[in-house]
Amino acid sequence: MTAYAQRSRRTDRGQLTWELRSVNQRYLDLHLRLPEEFRILEPDVRAAFKQHLNRGKIEAVLRFQAEPGAEATSLRLDEALAGRLGGLVRELGRYAGGAAEPDVVHLLNWPGLVIQERADFAAERAAALELLAEALAALVEAREQEGTAIAGMIETRLAGIEAQVAEVRAHLPAIRAGLDQRFRDRLAALDHPVDAGRIEQEVVLQLQKLDVDEELDRLGVHVAEIRRVTGLDEPVGRRLDFLMQELNREANTLGSKAAVVETGQAAVELKVLIEQMREQVQNVE
Repeated sequence: MTAYAQRSRRTDRGQLTWELRSVNQRYLDLHLRLPEEFRILEPDVRAAFKQHLNRGKIEAVLRFQAEPGAEATSLRLDEALAGRLGGLVRELGRYAGGAAEPDVVHLLNWPGLVIQERADFAAERAAALELLAEALAALVEAREQEGTAIAGMIETRLAGIEAQVAEVRAHLPAIRAGLDQRFRDRLAALDHPVDAGRIEQEVVLQLQKLDVDEELDRLGVHVAEIRRVTGLDEPVGRRLDFLMQELNREANTLGSKAAVVETGQAAVELKVLIEQMREQVQNVE
């Protein structure tokens, strides 16, 4: 579902901001962008999203704006290494016949002599996870609001499907009578007489081939099931995907059996309504 949420919080070292964006996707596709100091949180962040969401392409961005003057790193000497280097300098002086004057600035470039330590971000990381929970709750709420709107749209299309089914049912007696009469007229036009019993058998056979009662019944069953599923308090997107396929199958069969204009038009209208629902169902959790 399409949704957006943003939450911010100020800490002693700076300001944390989460931005979450969600768009349509059949499966959960999570894209994270975290500052270097917070990359260690990635497994926890992914677990939090999987706990609350099942579908959607999610872009989650954490920003950290440090306070001016706040130390992100500190520098210190490796005292043991510095002592060993100083001893080597003095020993070198003895071999050179006098005290050696070390280039201290040059010695600072000695690998491992200067240790760079990052500040402890434990408090900020904990605050980032707490803030993520707030942002996720806001995102879920936004998705639920969109879900309510989608449910209303689906209900409108379901009512349209029921109207088409009712219209076809109303035409069925006239359709059957017309097919019966046309078939009998064609047989009567034949040069050779046909057995009356054989005529009845052929009429029944042709009417069975063109009978759409079963398709209409299944359309009604699927409509009822969609209403039931949309009322469940759990993720239903994949179930609705399957039901859209079933509706489309019945509409195709109805169209293939269309022997009159009314049935063919109803099949086209049904496919339009189903396609409109299918597009929106892709947004459902």
